[in-house]
Amino acid sequence: MAFESLSERFQSVFKKMRKEDRLNEKNMEEALREIKVALLESDVNFKVVKAFLSEVKEKALGSEVTRTVSPSEQLIKICHDEITALLGGDDSELTLPSKGRLMTYMMVGLQGTGKTTSAAKLAYFFQKKGFKVLLASLDVYRPAAIDQLRDLASSIGAGFYETDARDNPRKVAKEAKNEALNGGYDALILDTAGRLQIDEPLMGEIADIAKEERPDEALLLIDASAGQDAVNVAKAFNDSVRLTGVIVSKLDGDAKGGSALSIKYLTGLPIKLSGTGEKVGDLEAFHPERMAERILGMGDIVSLVEKAQEQIDEKEAERAAKKMMSGEATLDDMLKQMKMVQRLGSLGSIAALIPGMPKLSDADKERGEREMKTFEAVINSMTPYERSHPEVLRFSQKNRIAKGSGKTNADINRVLKRFEMYKKMMEEMKRYKKGGKFPPGGLGGLGGPRGMGGFPR
Repeated sequence: MAFESLSERFQSVFKKMRKEDRLNEKNMEEALREIKVALLESDVNFKVVKAFLSEVKEKALGSEVTRTVSPSEQLIKICHDEITALLGGDDSELTLPSKGRLMTYMMVGLQGTGKTTSAAKLAYFFQKKGFKVLLASLDVYRPAAIDQLRDLASSIGAGFYETDARDNPRKVAKEAKNEALNGGYDALILDTAGRLQIDEPLMGEIADIAKEERPDEALLLIDASAGQDAVNVAKAFNDSVRLTGVIVSKLDGDAKGGSALSIKYLTGLPIKLSGTGEKVGDLEAFHPERMAERILGMGDIVSLVEKAQEQIDEKEAERAAKKMMSGEATLDDMLKQMKMVQRLGSLGSIAALIPGMPKLSDADKERGEREMKTFEAVINSMTPYERSHPEVLRFSQKNRIAKGSGKTNADINRVLKRFEMYKKMMEEMKRYKKGGKFPPGGLGGLGGPRGMGGFPR
């Protein structure tokens, strides 16, 4: 995930500060020196770093000393508030479509940043909220870009505007808007042409389109790994188009993320959405406060709950819970639980949202994902009766399952061992439910490192 290195450095500073009795000039200078290096190494603009450190120091040394709050907690709170402000504060909410009034969204950016894919992601983002969306490609210079957007629109069930005006993007925009109005659409998303670099014809074209169509949101897509170049791009586009906000892509990767921390301070443009993966559903509303919590190693349980609400059917989850508590859980039930976890995203992305969850190495993530695939292949190679009664499995049956799944007998034994752990966990949950409380450590086996295949062992 982006900001991973920065998060580790902040946590190291806070850990050292826990040994102090109070914040003072000396320990603050040491802490700020480490934070400065961490921010600069994360490619945060030096002007932003200077302003951030100045604010943190002033508030830390000027804060009232209370016995109930430790120096590390004081510093965490101050850094949290300042990072939240850097990321946009309360100014990051995207204007959503409204029934009965067409809203227009204009996507701009350089070629190769994933703008067209992000346009489809935005359409899907709106569709999940119940809005009817029309997509239109204004990239008349690249037929492949038009074909790509048409295919993406078809894959998510969104509307796509077809036109013969292949040489006039301004005309396409106007016609698409009329089509959206006549077709009862709630949102029109205009995917403008990108360039490999900023040039006057590009800026003039999108400026004319923006002037004529007056989009409710003009959104610039930037790559989280672009560094300080992203700030320069944002300034150039904003001078021509009067942007309303930014979408940051690839926040799920290993980008340093400095551009995200710099762009609001230097351009005034808030980050409104973030891309967290390659799938069409991997676009999220950007919440500065929640991102600040992630950067500081505090997790983001609110986003995790929202993901669960979006991806997991409530009735399905309720049925699964009743089955689990009844003591009649089968291998099929365990597999369903694993798939529910998978719907929430990759193991790394889930772990990043859980407060206090140890960092998973790339090897851990890869091993966990591989193990989940192995479990699914093994269970799917069993007969329905074997899934309900795994105790009947003998050597010859295990050999058959191994051949059918492409796995080994050791893999099958590991699945069966994990299933026994799963059943014991369910029995423990049932006992504690009768007592009206959760077992020590919460849902232990279901979400922790020794869970039912959800995380590496």
